Amino acid sequence: MEFTVSGNSLKTFARAIICLARIGNDLVVQASPSKLDFHTLNSSRSAYKVITFSPDFFDVYTVNGAQIKCSVLLKAVCSVLRTPITNIDNLAVQLPDPDASKVCWTLECYNGIRKIYGITCNVDPDIQQLSLDKGRYHSNFVVRPRDLNRLLANFQSSLQEITIIATERNSLPADVTDGIGGKAVELRSYLDPMKENDSSLHTQLWIDPVEEFVQYTHSGDPVDVTFGVKELKAFISFCEGCEVDIHLYFEKAGEPILMTPRYGDDDGAISNFNATLVLATMLSSQLHEGNNTSEFPAETARMQDQTESGTALGAQHDKNGASGSDNLSNHTRIWSELTGSAAAAGSGSGSNRRNASENRNSNVVEAREIQRISNIQISKVSSSMGIVQTGIIECNCQVFSQRHLSNWVEPGDEEDEEDDDELCVQCTPPYHEE
Repeated sequence: MEFTVSGNSLKTFARAIICLARIGNDLVVQASPSKLDFHTLNSSRSAYKVITFSPDFFDVYTVNGAQIKCSVLLKAVCSVLRTPITNIDNLAVQLPDPDASKVCWTLECYNGIRKIYGITCNVDPDIQQLSLDKGRYHSNFVVRPRDLNRLLANFQSSLQEITIIATERNSLPADVTDGIGGKAVELRSYLDPMKENDSSLHTQLWIDPVEEFVQYTHSGDPVDVTFGVKELKAFISFCEGCEVDIHLYFEKAGEPILMTPRYGDDDGAISNFNATLVLATMLSSQLHEGNNTSEFPAETARMQDQTESGTALGAQHDKNGASGSDNLSNHTRIWSELTGSAAAAGSGSGSNRRNASENRNSNVVEAREIQRISNIQISKVSSSMGIVQTGIIECNCQVFSQRHLSNWVEPGDEEDEEDDDELCVQCTPPYHEE
């Protein structure tokens, strides 16, 4: 087997290799005189892709024998195409005989450099054959890769699975109040029911097929399919580079979906290469998981009930004398009611405020008096009546009296000659009354 490719065909060939490498690990080559097939299957066996090239796609194409099969690592093939395509004049691939251990890849560059790579073939290649009839699918649509990329940009880049829900285009009128009338297709982030406390962002996108799709066909009950996003994005990049539309076929949950390029305005257009991507879908249907659009009206009704209850509560507060504006929210009204209660308590009669102030002042004076008496350093005596202020002190639950006879001072017993107005008496130890 030997073939040579150059020019625009070389760019398409490189895009095909890159797309296959984003899906699987091994490249299975099946060559016959009528076509050349590249197959790959991912490790979980949920994605299968085949790209077929016709002999006129190559500059030179030769196959000795009925059919030749071999398998190589896609990682090694990608290292061959690491050289920029704009610097390569042509690429030649040669397998000397069906039992050869290596495939020879030769790059002829414009600067005169020739690069030769020998890629070892796998000993036991895993060659898979998959054939699906497009006529079995009752739901399908055609979309431009750029438009599909724009729609997927609304979802998180870390999204792994996506759900497509298809309904009849005329099943919903265009003037319904829920805002999704006429949008017969929905793209939804897949919600894993086994994952608890999922904090990732979930997105639902309703699409009008007339505005976003080139063609849309669906009849009957709504159907949904959930599949991987990684393989879908790889196929989108391949079709966008080749400037072709994407034709997607699906049936129901649990059945595989099929994607192929569409080269013209109808399916009758042909090209010198073709690609098919088959993806497995999840068995569980998202239509019966309770994640439909009905939860949004329910949430709206629940919010309205809360608003009405909050309004009734605010009216009750207003009847009780709460002050506040009618335009404030429930939280603001509650806060205003609490603030108004404090103001009402503070706006009582002036006598009450004075009484409260006098009580506080008396308490402070009393505390200071007790502290002054407890220290007993200076006894204030009235010069006119000769009476000494006394007090009762509680200490360790015992009552002491300062009415000891030795503490009484007569007006005529002045011991301090310097001060005629006040007498300073030395305090004596407290006397326990019997």
